[in-house]
Amino acid sequence: MSGYECCQIFMEYRLFCIYTGNYCCMDSISLPVVHPAFEKLKRSGTWLHFAAGLLILSHAVSHFRQPESPPLYFWCQLIISLDIFILVLAGRDTLRQLPKVNLFFRLVEILFFLGIGLVMLFAHNWVTATVHLSLSFGYTYLFYCERGLRSAELLSFHHIGITVPGMPEDRFFLWTHINDIEAFYDSIHISTSRDIHLRFDLRKNLDFAELEQIHEFCRHYLGKGC
Repeated sequence: MSGYECCQIFMEYRLFCIYTGNYCCMDSISLPVVHPAFEKLKRSGTWLHFAAGLLILSHAVSHFRQPESPPLYFWCQLIISLDIFILVLAGRDTLRQLPKVNLFFRLVEILFFLGIGLVMLFAHNWVTATVHLSLSFGYTYLFYCERGLRSAELLSFHHIGITVPGMPEDRFFLWTHINDIEAFYDSIHISTSRDIHLRFDLRKNLDFAELEQIHEFCRHYLGKGC
């Protein structure tokens, strides 16, 4: 978000406070939620690592069968593929709990596919080059989406609006763009002025103080309880 956009949001917030006469002094609150798109990405990400490991291993075997191929290529590819297999089979939870480890191996896979694609392109092997470059671009987009992954996605209530988890980027809604909020102990429903309806299941039930804090935000900025 640029400095100009921040200033614009801040001015809208000040005007909103002046217009409504409501000045909320509560702290912001962030709640861990279950986001279906992120959960699906986390599950599929493991199998995509496994697929990349198989492709790298197949390249290692093809290099091993070529007498003129340098042994260094074979051993590098073999070690990389084995590292990926070990991570997928023995450390599946590690990929979910440590997003940076997941991103590191995803970057290794991108560089591998890109390197093979460029080599095949210079060798005028168009089909193989196209396949590997396509895989490189696909994994790059996956990397872009996964960089926003966290151990838990957060739904945050601020004094200027609400931040909701999204893919590839989180989304921010000003209070003036929100029509209604329904807060329950186990879920939260949000309706916006653009006819967008969002429902988030909470990873843990709200306690009474958290639910009351959300209700207080609604009373201040929406003029009604949640």
